Amino acid sequence: MPMPWSMSTGPNTRHRQTPAPVAAVVLAFVPGSPQFLLARDAPITAGTGIWFISTLRGARPLVQTLAKPLIEGPFHWPGGWEAHWEQAPRFRRMWRISSIMWGCGFLLDAVLRVILAYSLEPDPVPAVTTAMHLATNLVLILLSNAFHIASGMPNPRCILFAPADG
Repeated sequence: MPMPWSMSTGPNTRHRQTPAPVAAVVLAFVPGSPQFLLARDAPITAGTGIWFISTLRGARPLVQTLAKPLIEGPFHWPGGWEAHWEQAPRFRRMWRISSIMWGCGFLLDAVLRVILAYSLEPDPVPAVTTAMHLATNLVLILLSNAFHIASGMPNPRCILFAPADG
């Protein structure tokens, strides 16, 4: 099973890997001002956002790949995601929009991290950015779940699962 940092949902999956751990290690050794050192998480967060958005060109958006094992079984939401993906354009659109939401959320988080690192005194920045990381993920989870429910995901007879006409 691939590790989360090497997951890819596009073609040639075996040959594409996201170098997030390598980038994190390299950034850990880059010297700089206290503000720069506090802002160094931003490129990793921005890379995560770009990763979510870049999977829109692949076989499946990253959000769908990550969410399927979490919500299809434990929450008893309708199964048959592969068939729905092939036949239902609304189902595909919902997952693509969700991936855009997550990607934009992480990109916004990265920008805010840099702004906070350079505008606050250095001492509170680690606590603020940790709280921000937790808040970003919580907000994205709540927004995407609300979006999936509003789209009709829990209802197997919803128009979301309707095959394309014609």
